[in-house]
Amino acid sequence: MASGKQIGEFSFKFTTFINSPGAAGGVLRQVTWEGPATGFGAVFSTVTYDGGAKGGTFSECGTAFMDNGDFLHGIGQGTYEGKGKHRWHTAGFMQLSDGRRMSSEGEIDLAERSWKGKLFEMN
Repeated sequence: MASGKQIGEFSFKFTTFINSPGAAGGVLRQVTWEGPATGFGAVFSTVTYDGGAKGGTFSECGTAFMDNGDFLHGIGQGTYEGKGKHRWHTAGFMQLSDGRRMSSEGEIDLAERSWKGKLFEMN
């Protein structure tokens, strides 16, 4: 899903993990992530995952508190795919409140409670 030039990286840790009932007997997993992202400062994001251990979709809503004192909001979505024990590969995109769009690719390690990846510009 990455398109365009790489513009940065992110390194998040999760702070909360909430399960709630989903459609057709499924379970939605809502995770709050926080950590630094290149060019965005401190990021706080809530992501809802829908699917199973082998893969599914996610929706994301976050705020970046930038180093210059400004902040941005972002709303996005993507997919995840199981890549071994308690590991998911992610690919997504986000619309930012300043009009920019970006895509991301990353890996979630549930045992480490981490989500690390790269950010790309989108045209």
